[in-house]
Amino acid sequence: MVRPMTCCTSIYGRFVVVFLFSWVRLLALAGAAHGRPPVAGSALSSTFYDASCPRAHDIVRRVIQNARVTDPRLPASLIRLHFHDCFINGCDGSLLLDDDLPTIQSEKHVPANDNSARGFPVVDDIKSALEYACPGIVSCADILALAAEISVELAGGPHWRVLLGRRDGTTTNIESANNLPSFFDPLNVLQEKFRNVNLEDTDLVALQCNFTRQNCTPGQPEGALENLDLATPKLFDNEYYGNILHGRAQLDSDQVMLSDPAAAASTAPIVHRFASNQTDFFSNCVVSMIKMGNISPLTGKNGEIRKNCRRVNNKGY
Repeated sequence: MVRPMTCCTSIYGRFVVVFLFSWVRLLALAGAAHGRPPVAGSALSSTFYDASCPRAHDIVRRVIQNARVTDPRLPASLIRLHFHDCFINGCDGSLLLDDDLPTIQSEKHVPANDNSARGFPVVDDIKSALEYACPGIVSCADILALAAEISVELAGGPHWRVLLGRRDGTTTNIESANNLPSFFDPLNVLQEKFRNVNLEDTDLVALQCNFTRQNCTPGQPEGALENLDLATPKLFDNEYYGNILHGRAQLDSDQVMLSDPAAAASTAPIVHRFASNQTDFFSNCVVSMIKMGNISPLTGKNGEIRKNCRRVNNKGY
């Protein structure tokens, strides 16, 4: 189904584009979350942990830097985890929960994630480091959001100030997990799935490359990866869109953004724009990642701050 990289998974570029947002823009995006509304006064904020865990970003960055030395694919995998978490049940860390039947059925085993979603041990390492530095403060959902941004930046892609303050869910949603965007989906189905979470065609095109570059094929053994961008598989760049223009997309859901009869009036112009202007792609990628991170967050007194990202708190360790 969905693949390891998207806009922010066309990963590994040679330079960093710093896309600056005004506070007005950030706050507007923070309030644009779809679904569960935040508690009044508890909107996401880039300064959420400044007082309670000021080293949170640096700690997440250090763990990822260490882990990617032995696993260069890791940044792509962490971006994909954030994508799959947000699209399933909102950005609430539900994807990280292990089976704890009959109460919890893990989303990790649905076709889109089975032997495909990866990077969970690194998330565990990040959580352990944060619990040591500031116990009970940083949510697992925010770890995924931070890890996605840091992974893009470390790969040479754009940087942005992550909006934080999400809390962790205590349930999973298997029905939603079984309806993740799939590389078998025609364009109209992909558009509908994105619209259902308040994302538009530009977001679809920008985030679609989050699925690509290195594909953990669903249902196959861990490590069975295929490079879907043969030209620059380890670069965060706009080559992905050039591949589509030249008919070299490896997956149907990529090529339909150009070849589908309805694409001419929707996604095709965006593909052309991104293929010819990497800065434009990077800036739109950032906007789309922020919008995606605002899908149905739990905030305020909703949810919890898990001590262990794999289990809800009342189940202990």
